[in-house]
Amino acid sequence: MKFIVSASTDIGRVKSTNQDSLNVKILSCAGEQMAFAVLCDGMGGLDRGEVASASVVKAFHQWVLEVLPALCARGITDAEIRREWTNIIAGQNRQLRSYGAGCGVNLGTTVAVLLVTEKRYYIVNVGDSRVYELGCAARLLTRDQTVVAMEVQQGKLTWQEAETDPRRSVLLQCVGASEEVCPDFFFGTPGQNVVYMLCSDGFRHEVSPEEIYAYLQPSRMVSAESMKENELALIELNKQRQERDNISVITIRTY
Repeated sequence: MKFIVSASTDIGRVKSTNQDSLNVKILSCAGEQMAFAVLCDGMGGLDRGEVASASVVKAFHQWVLEVLPALCARGITDAEIRREWTNIIAGQNRQLRSYGAGCGVNLGTTVAVLLVTEKRYYIVNVGDSRVYELGCAARLLTRDQTVVAMEVQQGKLTWQEAETDPRRSVLLQCVGASEEVCPDFFFGTPGQNVVYMLCSDGFRHEVSPEEIYAYLQPSRMVSAESMKENELALIELNKQRQERDNISVITIRTY
């Protein structure tokens, strides 16, 4: 399996700072090609969200450089990924809380991470940034850690109501602003000729999964150039519909 990757981010129409941070790369590890992506959305209601998001992205980037090669050499397992990524998130949570206490500010960030190998994909999620698989349709692979998502699970709201609920961006937890963070993990078998997408909530509030699929389906994402063009078109569509948040997306095309 091989990969093409792309990423786009936009400050949006309203905010003075882009508090989203992201990183995506194609790796060669133990003779195997794989793709790695991390996307963090700094909390707009808190101070220095861009500091929090950048710190978590940097920590995962360092893990890729310093730890992943050894994991690849002996064979990656779900348990090792769960342990390693839980430790990174816990460490970042402590570090950001300490930094905030020292500066007299509150700061936090969501995090969505995806590692795709030839045989397995690995995802960790905190907050409401999302990971999708776009094959025959748009399939959500993560679960939002939000008040409205919890109420949907409890049967108090429908998904349609949750998408327009004024509390839709209220998080149950985030890295840096929660006393303890419990990340969600998702594992599966990767598809060939599909697109994996990570996005901040600003990328998806004003467009439907069907519209995302129309732009980012595999048949339209055949090169880095076409991937970038379609990402930017969706960002512009969000802005035309008056999205107020920062807008970020990463795409990984398998073939």
